[in-house]
Amino acid sequence: MATQNNNLSLFNKEEIPNAEDMRFGIVISDWNKEITSNLLNGLKQTLLECGTLESNILIMEVPGSFELIFGSRLMAKKNVDAIICLGSIIQGETKHFDFVCNAVSLGVKDLNISLNIPVVFGVLTDNTLQQAKNRSGGKHGNKGVEAAITAIKMVYLNK
Repeated sequence: MATQNNNLSLFNKEEIPNAEDMRFGIVISDWNKEITSNLLNGLKQTLLECGTLESNILIMEVPGSFELIFGSRLMAKKNVDAIICLGSIIQGETKHFDFVCNAVSLGVKDLNISLNIPVVFGVLTDNTLQQAKNRSGGKHGNKGVEAAITAIKMVYLNK
């Protein structure tokens, strides 16, 4: 899907299920913290706007995006209705980017298969820092907002 010059984080609150009784676990990467902090801010604000109680938002920090998978397995033990993985992987000069992106996306897929709760992929995989900024509160909106809406809808679907 092309996102050029479109803000994809706009949503109609009336179309989103009330999240008052939902409990969310957020696993966030410390790597590229400027970006992941922006994602977290958008995500938390959206959850709260949709009725989630502050006490029902648990946050766990992990060193990098690769560690989101193990962190999510730990978070699943905390009686949450959904887990949201937040990370930012930015292309470098080596194939490391490809390996990390592939491992994280497959890991989140595997968690969705093995756990009885949804695990949302809120990981940016960008070619440049500017692209990551544009998608974490810039001209393309905030993917943290989109991850929050996805999590709410998936919890509602799962109940």
